[in-house]
Amino acid sequence: MIWKKKTIKDLLPPPVKVSHGEYSMILSAKDERGRPSEELIQMSLKAIQSAISIDLQFLQDEHANLWPGEHYRLLAAFCQILNPALVIEIGTSTGLSALSMLPFFSGDLVTYDIKNWHSYPNTVLHTSDFGRLKQVVGDLGDLEFFQTQKDLIQKAEFIFIDASHDGALEKRILAHLEKVPFKKPPILFFDDIRVWTMLKMWREITHPKLDLTSFGHWSGTGIVELTKNH
Repeated sequence: MIWKKKTIKDLLPPPVKVSHGEYSMILSAKDERGRPSEELIQMSLKAIQSAISIDLQFLQDEHANLWPGEHYRLLAAFCQILNPALVIEIGTSTGLSALSMLPFFSGDLVTYDIKNWHSYPNTVLHTSDFGRLKQVVGDLGDLEFFQTQKDLIQKAEFIFIDASHDGALEKRILAHLEKVPFKKPPILFFDDIRVWTMLKMWREITHPKLDLTSFGHWSGTGIVELTKNH
């Protein structure tokens, strides 16, 4: 008898037809260790209210202005209410997130990626976009490289983490960030926290945190207040 190797998609086919789906799991709240602080909740309410009136149609991308459902307007809203002196983005990709944030605060934005921005064939970035926006090529999951960037990173007040989504890299980056003597404890904004490979990483975060998926990206949006007592 020939046995066919079953995948999770064979065993648990999607209950509805959608253009894109990801496997996830519903987890209880009562044993969640990273509870949101009142400050984090109030900050999120302000950002959600701000996102309502933000318009990203200037980016001419069908995903950028879809909200809720995508996270771009919420990213812009957090930049608007925090007005950080420095935003760090981990995962440049096409550049859409960076361009969503840049007009809504007066500071600088440094975006990290393991590839140069123009290596992405579908990039929306142009040379003229760089000024307040800068890219650094390197892997912040690598401690040796991270140490070379520490002086810059410690100035960040808002950090958007949109990296490999395997949970392992995000966990390493968080461990590195926890050792940084920040001038002001930053807000971390994680993408794709509801994706199966990210569930464990997100669950294990004990800093004050809040799942904002209903107001951000359908695949998961979470914010973390990086406190000093961890």
